[in-house]
Amino acid sequence: MTEPTSDAELHRRIDELVAEEHRLERAHIGTALSEDEQQRLGDVAVQLDRLWDLLRQRDARRRAGLDPDDAQERSGGVVEGYQQ
Repeated sequence: MTEPTSDAELHRRIDELVAEEHRLERAHIGTALSEDEQQRLGDVAVQLDRLWDLLRQRDARRRAGLDPDDAQERSGGVVEGYQQ
């Protein structure tokens, strides 16, 4: 996401990814995911973390009186390295 993205667009994309995550999980209740499905589930989780991070950045910038469109999406490596 190199262009400024609205909060609504970020929420729409998050909803799509959550739905995909749930479809993958529900399709395999009681059975193992294939290697490709496991990889996709991991990719979806990282994408979700990146989008949530971008939303938090936008909110923080807005609260600080700064332009939320200047928030930058961070790489999966950076976002996944955060400690909760």
